[in-house]
Parts: sequence; C-alpha cells; structure tokens
Amino acid sequence: MQDIGVRRFGAVNWLGMQTLGLREIRRFMSVWQQTVLAPLITAGLFLTVFALAFGKGRAPVMGVDFLHFIAPGILMMTVIQNAFANTSSSIVIAKVQGNIVDTLMPPLAPWEIMVGYLIGAVARSLLVAFVIWVGLFITLDQGIAHPFWALTWVVLGAVFLGGLGILAAIFADKFDQMAAITNFIITPLSFLSGTFYSAKALPPAFQILTHYNPVFYLIDGARFGFLGVSDAPPWQGLLVVLPALVVVLGLGWYWLRIGYRMKS
Repeated sequence: MQDIGVRRFGAVNWLGMQTLGLREIRRFMSVWQQTVLAPLITAGLFLTVFALAFGKGRAPVMGVDFLHFIAPGILMMTVIQNAFANTSSSIVIAKVQGNIVDTLMPPLAPWEIMVGYLIGAVARSLLVAFVIWVGLFITLDQGIAHPFWALTWVVLGAVFLGGLGILAAIFADKFDQMAAITNFIITPLSFLSGTFYSAKALPPAFQILTHYNPVFYLIDGARFGFLGVSDAPPWQGLLVVLPALVVVLGLGWYWLRIGYRMKS
C-alpha cells in the first residue's frame, strides 16, 4: 500500500499541468468572439481613430510614420490586457462560483498550478498577437524587423501580466474588486507606458519614472521587435522586466502555497 500524500507522478506532474493548460485554452476558445475577434476589432478602432484624427499631418516619430509607430504598441497593449484577463477571470469566476476547490484538490504543486494558468494566458496572447499582426500586415504592410525579439516580448508580456492576473484574482473576492484593479491599475499602465507616444517626448521627471515601469519596456520592446526602433535598448528592458517577473511569480507561488484568500 502506497503512503497517502506521496506523489506518484515523479518530480513534475506533466499530465496535470497539461490538463489545466488545455482547460484554460478551451475556456477562452469557447468564447472566441470575445477573446480573439473583439481584440482585433478594438485594435482596428484605435488605428482608425488615430488615422482620422491626425491624417497625414502627424510628423513621424523616431523616423517612423505615426500609424506604424503606434501599431506595435496597440498590439502589445492588447496582448497584455488579454493575458491579465485570462488568468484573473478564470480564478475569480471559480472563487465566486465556489468551484476553485476543483483546481486546488488535484495533486498539483503551487508552481504547477501557476504554469497551467499561464499556459492559457500565453496561448491566448500569442493567438491575439498573430491575428492583430495579420490585420496590420494587410492594412499597413506591417512587417517584423526582429522576429526573435518580437516573440520574446510578446511571451514575456503574457507571462508577466498573466502572473499579475493570478495575484489580482487571488486577492479579489468578487467581481467588483477585480473590475477596480483592472480599471485603476492595469488599464492606466497599458495606456501610459508609451503605447501612443515616445518616452522622449515626456518631461525629464516623467521619463525617469517611466523607465522604472516594466510595462513600458514590454511595449517598447515589442516596438523594437516589429519596427527596429525603441526608446531603450532591448537588453535594458530585460534587466527591468525579468526581476519584476521573478517577484510577481514568486509572490503568486507563495500565495498559492499558503492558500492565501483561496482556502476557507
């Protein structure tokens, strides 16, 4: 007779992580009109509004046509918002409906639960990024200057905001709290991190604050990947984003390990 509580899956429960990840993918694909089509329409509306507002009178930014300059920022803004929404909505809905126990009871370590949720966030973000890029390629002939860096920043953005979504969902006990976090933290960070402007256009004091913001480097890094121009070198962005990512994932792991606001 095997001891109760002894893991029989080896060091890593690959099957469990795969199952949780597939569940998260199927969850957002079941409402693809909201999770894939809606972001494409939103990105298109942003570009249309700016095109109508500025027309051809807007001067180039960093040597790039204005619409081409903001396109990667809009893509990345949409990616990180969807990554955050994917993990946060899944956990909050499970907590409110009372079935979060179905995720906590299986033989999954805290970090394996995080990986399972992040698989869904990354998959959704990559799909959204690809769909939007296809739209940009068709309408603006938008290419990819550095494919490796473009993919790197999209994945980093998805993992970072997916991790923040896990933290927010663990902290929130109801939809109102989750909506407040989204409206007053995530949305301002998305809009005020260089999506529609170059950080060099800001006053010196705000430039300093901006360069301490990890979300700024996500958007700036995506711009470098797609256009080959950026406010900061991509390696500098990694020096800011990676430590922030470690903190976010570490805190998420700790909260899941102790059952913070997850177990009654």
